[in-house]
Amino acid sequence: MLKTLIVVESTALVEELGLPNTLTFERYLQDYPKRDEPKTRIINLCNTEQYLSKGYYCSLLAEARKHVVQPTVKTINALRSETLDLNLTAKQLSEVAKITNAKTWVFFGKTNDAAWQKVGQIAHKKYPAPILHLEYLVETNQVRIKQGSLSELEGEEKQAFLAQLTSHAESTWHIGQTTKHARWEMAILVDPNEPSPPSDKDAIAKFVKAARKHGIHAEVKTPETLEDVSQYDALFIRQTTAIDHVTYKLASKAEAKGIVVIDDATSILRCCNKVFLHDAFSYNKVPTLKTVTVSDKEPHTLEQLETTFSYPMVLKMPEGSFSRGVFKVKDKEELEARLGELLAESALVLVQEFLYTEYDWRIGVLNGRAIYACRYFMARNHWQIYNHNSKRFNSGGWETLPTFEVPRAVLEAALKACKVIGKGLYGVDVKELAGKAYVIEVNDNPSIETKVEDAYLGDELYMQIMAEFQRRLELRGKDND
Repeated sequence: MLKTLIVVESTALVEELGLPNTLTFERYLQDYPKRDEPKTRIINLCNTEQYLSKGYYCSLLAEARKHVVQPTVKTINALRSETLDLNLTAKQLSEVAKITNAKTWVFFGKTNDAAWQKVGQIAHKKYPAPILHLEYLVETNQVRIKQGSLSELEGEEKQAFLAQLTSHAESTWHIGQTTKHARWEMAILVDPNEPSPPSDKDAIAKFVKAARKHGIHAEVKTPETLEDVSQYDALFIRQTTAIDHVTYKLASKAEAKGIVVIDDATSILRCCNKVFLHDAFSYNKVPTLKTVTVSDKEPHTLEQLETTFSYPMVLKMPEGSFSRGVFKVKDKEELEARLGELLAESALVLVQEFLYTEYDWRIGVLNGRAIYACRYFMARNHWQIYNHNSKRFNSGGWETLPTFEVPRAVLEAALKACKVIGKGLYGVDVKELAGKAYVIEVNDNPSIETKVEDAYLGDELYMQIMAEFQRRLELRGKDND
């Protein structure tokens, strides 16, 4: 059975509680860990409201000493916010709204107010701390949660807490949602409302499982629930990115705090803008299709385009994903009209030669190494992989192959293109014709879905990506030494 220690801030509190194995923070600091001590767990009753306080250090030292502690440092940091909401479901909130008492105390997941009991258990499971305070705010229809301290309790509240403290010290603990200690914490950013997310739910679950095997506790978060990215060691973005978007802002914020991010803000910036890609490909001699950038639809511009290209031509907005913002024009009238539409939204438009192939190659590259390869076939009766105007056949089929079966020209072109971008996780779209490869674009945050991109490697694909996170986290630790 685990030995339980109760740590408080003063000798007076030790005497007041009068419970076995109660000691001051100073004693815990000096006397532990002990040689051949049994497995130990800590109930930290020191005030943790202030950063780097005794309470903060108590939990930090407990984790370093491999003592099971409540609350953990992660919980302390999460509860430090003054505006933290419990984020209950609409059904749960409707039940809370019926409760007569708007406030309640929760002691180790228990409350004397039976109407609050279910919500109290939810709160303690999410934020396992000895003392929590819940308050229902009518104006926002939210339950506000904050960590309480022993000094705030008086009379019957203190007696109720002491009763629960005694019971909890003798019980079996189930803290939070993880049973195995992880070295690092990761947030996987998703948008559950996104119609075409980079990864489906099964793939996200496989990422979480693979992370666990690399010592990383991964939590799936949305931009709304990712309240403080600084609580995490790593951020894995699995939401479609854009520059003027929350994904780019979160990546930038996380990097500024020294957090390992895939994909990083620079990769998002470079991949999301096709003008940058075209210019960088030209400068670095990456094989690609003939492309020019235009800023007007004047007659001389149209004439120059007709001299440079034959019809049909492809027009592209600088920013876009999943084949959106890409159009094919068949004659001068359509060219002028479509250019006018696009230039009304963007100062620059890309014009590219048209090359039809039955499929595009997608090469997945991580830190300069190819890790998967797919052939994406064109949507039925369409010239692109995605046909957003078709409800039934909006995308073509696919074939996943080992990277060693990819034509050498395609693989070399993909890796050369990625050198222009960085060392993140990319999906390189390449057309191949008559033994020649043409890079179309490099995508940050590429699609990784179950039974598609992982069809050849299976779970190993997710393991390789999490192994890269682990490598970067370990390097970060060495840099901080």
